[in-house]
Amino acid sequence: MSAAENQLMDFKKHQKTAVTATAASGAPMPVYAPLTVGPRGPVLLQDVNLVDEIAHFTRERIPERVVHAKGAGAHGFFEVTHDITKYCSAKLFSEIGKRTPMVVRFSTVGGESGSADTLRDPRGFALKFYTEEGVWDMAGNNTPIFFIRDPMLFPSFIHTQKRNPETHLKDPDMFWDFISLRPETTQQTLFHFSDRGIPDGYRHMNGYGSHTYKFINDKAVAHYVKFHFKTAQGIKNLPANKADELLGTDPDYSIRDLYNAIASGNYPSWNMFIQVMTFDQAEKHHQNPFDLTKVWSQKEYPLIPVGRFTLDRNPKNYFTDVEMAAYSPSNLVPGIDISPDKMLQARIFAYDDTHRHRLGANFKQLPINCPFRSNVKNYHRDGPMNFTDNQSGAPNYFPNSFEGPKPTDYARKLQPAYRLTGDVHRYEANDEDDFSQSQVFWNQVLDGPARKRLITNMAKYLAKTQGFIQERAIANFAKVSPELGKALTEEVNAIKSAKL
Repeated sequence: MSAAENQLMDFKKHQKTAVTATAASGAPMPVYAPLTVGPRGPVLLQDVNLVDEIAHFTRERIPERVVHAKGAGAHGFFEVTHDITKYCSAKLFSEIGKRTPMVVRFSTVGGESGSADTLRDPRGFALKFYTEEGVWDMAGNNTPIFFIRDPMLFPSFIHTQKRNPETHLKDPDMFWDFISLRPETTQQTLFHFSDRGIPDGYRHMNGYGSHTYKFINDKAVAHYVKFHFKTAQGIKNLPANKADELLGTDPDYSIRDLYNAIASGNYPSWNMFIQVMTFDQAEKHHQNPFDLTKVWSQKEYPLIPVGRFTLDRNPKNYFTDVEMAAYSPSNLVPGIDISPDKMLQARIFAYDDTHRHRLGANFKQLPINCPFRSNVKNYHRDGPMNFTDNQSGAPNYFPNSFEGPKPTDYARKLQPAYRLTGDVHRYEANDEDDFSQSQVFWNQVLDGPARKRLITNMAKYLAKTQGFIQERAIANFAKVSPELGKALTEEVNAIKSAKL
């Protein structure tokens, strides 16, 4: 039996003595039976154990994530292999060989918590580094780009991935209507329907920060950066027919694969790289370097090695270690900062806000989220589920004359001033080049068989939509390649004819 199948027997082997059942208050349980009037009589409200058992049960489920609802997690460590201190002063990069503990959560994006792991869907790639300067979160995906660059459209895009509000069914018209109306989605859509649209488990996919971030060195000189995490196991993807088979036979395929690999000592790892761009290069770049729908050319901005992270420990409990793990791009450490990327700017609010909704105002005090390697001192107090000493008798206001915590010049130095100019206005970014990078992906990244599989995958879904949506979507893809537009038209028509 695999490690996942044998988990309960492994637990039993490690229990050396009998364990007494207790109530939540710690009092021993007399018997697992309700307090009743006679053996056949009604239960009594005074049965505090029964009331506690049922009341807790009805509250077991916290709100699931709006996106990334289903996922797998593991603990591990990051180790520096190359010196990048000329770019970044963050202490986790301070010397070669330095290790930082971390926890990772991989996920599907669009489906609910009970959805299958092998659906065609982007994958979340979220990393939490427990540094001595606080927690640093890298909440990324397995794609270097995303469908949109405007945060105002994000709720609408996610709605297209969910269920029709009247039928409560997934609706191809919703997805393809939105996609065809927003040409900036083209590159991510091609990636989505390519072989990499269904990774073979979580161990065999790359991860990306996707957004542009900012590094600041100890001289307060800043650079823009992008993060890449390359799987050391090699890229492997599931053929569409195999993924369809697993939908019915093993919908938890990716979670099971990761758990069993780590349990057997086959620890997966990823190599971390960065791309670096100066402020001057960003200002003169021929495209918007903060556009989430585009990549930076690796010929112009080559990958620079940084380190490697390894996952070597499974969660002791899924709920506490994975479900309550809260990742947010706003969790930064000195030396790492945000860029003008509009989607990133919105995410630094949205992620913390959703965690407050799901987990409560003090979600950062939970063991899986707390910055246990640094000493938290601030002016936050009270709130539900505050289980620290509430910072004892320290003053709860700033400024104060009673030795309350004060800001540091060190942190201030690593947030240097920078100039922004421009008129305040609501700009719709509809004048960008949305097809040239997609042309590179189609012509140079994919080979002939991969292009054919992409067309087959895409046509299967597109053929389920309204005719006018099909025409609009195909017109967009024809701007990538006339060959793609023609082949997609033929494939969609063939599927429709077969149904007549």
